Amino acid sequence: MSTSKHAGKIRVGVIGASPGRSWASLTHLPVLKTLPGYELTAVSTTRQQSADETARAFGVPHAFDDARKLAEHPDVDLVVVSVRTPEHDRLVRTALAARKDVFCEWPLGTSTAQATALRDLAAATGVRTLIGLQRRLAPSIRYLRDLVADGYIGKVRSATIDASTAMLGAEITASSAYTADAANGANVHTIYTAHFLDLLLASLGDLRDLSAIVARQFDQATIAETGQVIPVTAPDQVLLAGTFTSGAVLSAHFEGGKRNGSRIAYTITGTEGDLALSDDLTLSGAQGSGNPLKPLPIPERYEWLPPSDVSTSAKEIGNVYAAFQRDLAEGTHTAPTFDDALTLHHLIDTIAEASRTGQRTPWNPRAS
Repeated sequence: MSTSKHAGKIRVGVIGASPGRSWASLTHLPVLKTLPGYELTAVSTTRQQSADETARAFGVPHAFDDARKLAEHPDVDLVVVSVRTPEHDRLVRTALAARKDVFCEWPLGTSTAQATALRDLAAATGVRTLIGLQRRLAPSIRYLRDLVADGYIGKVRSATIDASTAMLGAEITASSAYTADAANGANVHTIYTAHFLDLLLASLGDLRDLSAIVARQFDQATIAETGQVIPVTAPDQVLLAGTFTSGAVLSAHFEGGKRNGSRIAYTITGTEGDLALSDDLTLSGAQGSGNPLKPLPIPERYEWLPPSDVSTSAKEIGNVYAAFQRDLAEGTHTAPTFDDALTLHHLIDTIAEASRTGQRTPWNPRAS
């Protein structure tokens, strides 16, 4: 039964809740424990021992080594799929077979075809869906969007993204070795570019057209723990130039394997001022000319979560849960869904096509 038919708290089961450093244990589980509208009722991993360990650590009543048992349990309304991308398809289908609402990490699938099939199956099943495009809902991003809409910097002229990471380069960890294979759909192009580009599009609107370079500069990678050398087929650089439907221009560079000085920085230039976002999504701005950018305090109304000491990444995930609860109560559509995921999958494909052809390529999100 879908959570939209439940009164009271939304009961959540998390697949992939391995103890320690897993994404679910670092983000989903701690923030769910702070949200009054949710109850964390079940976790699953591939081993009963690790599932039990996570359950004890977070006070969860049910622990499974079988994701199907979690999805079918009557105490679970919303199934969270927080595992490696190649496992998304199977586990989302498991949740849908149980007719449960489902939250899947980005990307939805290893390909657009896979994502399309999952979106269509979810629609046919009649459940609610969520996709892990959480950064678009950060308080500073929602405030930025409103500042732009209210004319704080006048008409937007340009936006620039410079995003680089030491990960996904010449040396990788054993746990991320699967990202070296482009077929697994988890690389600089499909994850890194998509996450940070989505944030900007949510703030400034859609692109009209683009040109791109998607490149692979590492032919092999060394696994840090073992020294094993493996082949690399996944891209590690994406360079993007585009035009928004508003007429503003976009310049973006996404890079993996940067040895020093990696950073994430956004700048947005307008006719009357400028805005900027730092690595931690701190927002700065200035109006007029020749003035230094200063931090812009986020008004309290943009904070959806209760005070807690969970990490910034956990809070970003928490905003998706908060938006979902609000959507259920008010009939709104704030939380990102499988429809949003499919649109972004199509955009990633369009970027790859523009790189292959070397031509400026139109983009129509409504055609996706």
